[in-house]
Amino acid sequence: MILRGNFYSETLCMDTGVQLYLPNKGQAPFRIVYLLHGLHGDSGTWLDNTMLPVYAKQYNAVFVMPQVSRSFYANLKYGRKFYDYVGNELPQLCQRNFNISAKKEDTAVMCCSMGGYGALWFALSKPEQYGFCGAISPAGMFVKQALDSIRSDTQGYLKTGGEAEEILTDLYAIYGENLEYRPDYDLLYLTKNFNADKKSPKIYITCGTEDDLRKENLAYKEVLKTTGLDFTYEEWAGGHDWYFFNEALKKTLEFWHG
Repeated sequence: MILRGNFYSETLCMDTGVQLYLPNKGQAPFRIVYLLHGLHGDSGTWLDNTMLPVYAKQYNAVFVMPQVSRSFYANLKYGRKFYDYVGNELPQLCQRNFNISAKKEDTAVMCCSMGGYGALWFALSKPEQYGFCGAISPAGMFVKQALDSIRSDTQGYLKTGGEAEEILTDLYAIYGENLEYRPDYDLLYLTKNFNADKKSPKIYITCGTEDDLRKENLAYKEVLKTTGLDFTYEEWAGGHDWYFFNEALKKTLEFWHG
């Protein structure tokens, strides 16, 4: 069953879209997957662009797909508190309304690109909440270096073209006009400083060999090797597109299911 709708979020102080895939059969309480969207997506991205409805039939799980615009899942300096919404309010809402398991080992967070950053962020900052993280072609692992570079040569950054100006606007909304670095928003900092007393969520990262983010993903893999985090990194031919994301979603779900 696919549900598409809106509800009023107390955290965001506005109506927001959410879409869900609910199993037609299976044994409750169900496992739950928070399936996040990328920079250009919305709550319908995964249902509209992948074979999620087919894949999901194999799993005894509820798939929840929220909408966060281009926020990078952050509590914006100038804007809404998306981190609090996805990490706190949304899980509480799901617990109240659906017969889902509250166990960490039954809870996963997954996505691609900007959402891959979000999935890693939630898994590393809330390890007591998520047992599995699937990051498909994640972006933004080296945010401090990026902010330093943009701050030192903003005009040069804008000359790179593309949607650089839009991304800069996004970053101003998150970090303020001075692009002030926040370690609690930095995947590299959270990875290197992960509390060894807490059990690491299982992390599965995938990236296409033709993806522009591959170099960044390989560098992040080397950082992960220096930690005690439970991670697996895989890559195969593909770019930063829905052909790759669709296949990666299938493999991520298979890896999660074991």
